[in-house]
Amino acid sequence: MVTSKDCLSKWGDPFANEGKFMVLWDVPTSLEVGVIPKKIYCNRAMIEPLTKAFNNVISRGLVGQLKTWDGCFNRRQKRGGTSMSLHSWGIAIDINAAWNGFGKTPAMSPELVKCFTDAGFDWGGVWKKPDGMHFQLSTI
Repeated sequence: MVTSKDCLSKWGDPFANEGKFMVLWDVPTSLEVGVIPKKIYCNRAMIEPLTKAFNNVISRGLVGQLKTWDGCFNRRQKRGGTSMSLHSWGIAIDINAAWNGFGKTPAMSPELVKCFTDAGFDWGGVWKKPDGMHFQLSTI
């Protein structure tokens, strides 16, 4: 699993180096369905995996299960921790947050989760303290 230490090693301080790894991705029109945004400010390493994940959601007929897009880039510490969140480097997303609160039992279908894990993401819903809304790149 990717850690903030891995991100610091690869991209450096997210406050000082944001311009080196972040892009405003113009999501292809073919993927702009449901709540999938038209533009996402994310790490350039996210474009291919997100494209795959969104294609999976569409091709598997699960667009209706993607209820909210709750963000990607957000420079901050991990909740309850001292290290930086992977959102600080734009390699994590949150979806369906209202139904998948941090520390609560996730309410996301296994089929929707698989759309993202098949595309190269780890899911926070299986962690010791679940974060069911959270997906992050499996490797960088």
